[in-house]
Amino acid sequence: MKTLPPNVTAYRETPVFTQETIPKGLLDRHRTKEGSWGKICVISGQLCYRILTDPPEEHVLTPYSPGIVEPQTPHEVEPLGPVEFYVEFYRQAES
Repeated sequence: MKTLPPNVTAYRETPVFTQETIPKGLLDRHRTKEGSWGKICVISGQLCYRILTDPPEEHVLTPYSPGIVEPQTPHEVEPLGPVEFYVEFYRQAES
């Protein structure tokens, strides 16, 4: 799994989503904006995280293994049963 670079800082966090409240946009192919990293943090349950590159990657996220979203990389998520999660957004620290 990818990791956040050391020179980024958090700037925003989504509300907590469940399998019933995940916005449709997260379930379909989407991407972060330029220069914006995401960290998908699972509180409980499991979430399938698909990185839609060539070749594609698929990871099962849990409370012990978050998912890292690189800037502008297409991806989607899918709940694997009951789940609670949120997304933290990061960007390069200003010098």
